Amino acid sequence: MSKEKLWTKDFLIVSAINFLLTFVFYLFVVIIGVYAAETYQATPSQAGLVVGLFIVGALIGRLLIGRSIDSIGRKRTLFIGIIAFILATTLYFVHFGIGFLLLNRFLHGLAFGVASTATGTIVAQIIPVSRKGEGIGYYSMSATLATAIGPFLGIMLNQHTDIHVIFSLCVIVAVLCLATAFFVHVPTLDGEPLKPKGLNISQFIEIRALPIAIVTLVVALCYSSVLSYINFYAIELHLVSAASFFFLVYSIAVLASRPFTGRLMDAKGANYVMYPAFVFFTIGLFMLGVTHSSFILLLAGVLIGLGFGNMQSCTQAVAVKLTPSHRMGLATSTFFIFLDAGLGFGPYLLGFIVPITGYATLYTLLALVVILAAGLYFLLHGKREMAVNHALAHE
Repeated sequence: MSKEKLWTKDFLIVSAINFLLTFVFYLFVVIIGVYAAETYQATPSQAGLVVGLFIVGALIGRLLIGRSIDSIGRKRTLFIGIIAFILATTLYFVHFGIGFLLLNRFLHGLAFGVASTATGTIVAQIIPVSRKGEGIGYYSMSATLATAIGPFLGIMLNQHTDIHVIFSLCVIVAVLCLATAFFVHVPTLDGEPLKPKGLNISQFIEIRALPIAIVTLVVALCYSSVLSYINFYAIELHLVSAASFFFLVYSIAVLASRPFTGRLMDAKGANYVMYPAFVFFTIGLFMLGVTHSSFILLLAGVLIGLGFGNMQSCTQAVAVKLTPSHRMGLATSTFFIFLDAGLGFGPYLLGFIVPITGYATLYTLLALVVILAAGLYFLLHGKREMAVNHALAHE
């Protein structure tokens, strides 16, 4: 029996839009704090807030749109998010002080949260059910590529050109997203669209996706330590040149493994991907904690890519698979709310621990947290999936 088609026009277009949106996000991450300090004499804490408010905005955008995306319409939501994203990107040219920049970072994140929730929901809808894990794995690779290319290009452009050239490039990329979105066909929904009424929690959070989202929150918090502190740690270890390649090898490991892990999930279930991923992530963080060489640092990057990089796509696929099609928008929103919360608030919380433990001990402690997260996964989802697979095997 032939496989259902995955690489459709719509799948490629939505993945491309997701790549471009995420590319702009990560390009700004590496240059906006420096821009705030140089242009507005922002303090280090203000510069950190300029970076972090985007993620806060994205989280709130997902929370608000998750309950309304199906009543508004998935494609219409995508257009609303992208148009708002273009406007916010254009407002970086306006100089009204650090307060206005902080406000615009929040609004930019809000627009990103709306647009990326729409792309994640649409792609989950158009991927065939029999290839959901594989498809979401490939789709997630678009964001993985952006996390590697965005910061690299941002740093390079910041060194060799004017900030307004960077802003102009990002506006062009955002407009390209809008132009591309016109060619996406979104299938008609099965079931009744979710109609928001009142303030019931089920209008904001998809309860079926909540257990796997909680696991995602914990592992994302652990990974946030890598995003936030790897450069500081590398300076301490005199491994700055090696650290510049850390996220490159991380991305290569994810890109190389995602096709295999996606197919494995569809064929065998999430447990066959998640438990090895917990092992890889644990060993990677432990190696970071004990490294004193470039080789071990980069090997840790590979292992963390095989670990967290595959957890991210696998947990998203689980959240979608557990949910009826007419609530996929809410499930996608729920997943990303918890992912963003871990990545966004993790550095702030872990910042209280770093002065006490130092970076090396922090990474070792977080390796233990990942082991605990594996136990949490077993209790919240893994045990249930094991029972379902066992029942199916004896039918």
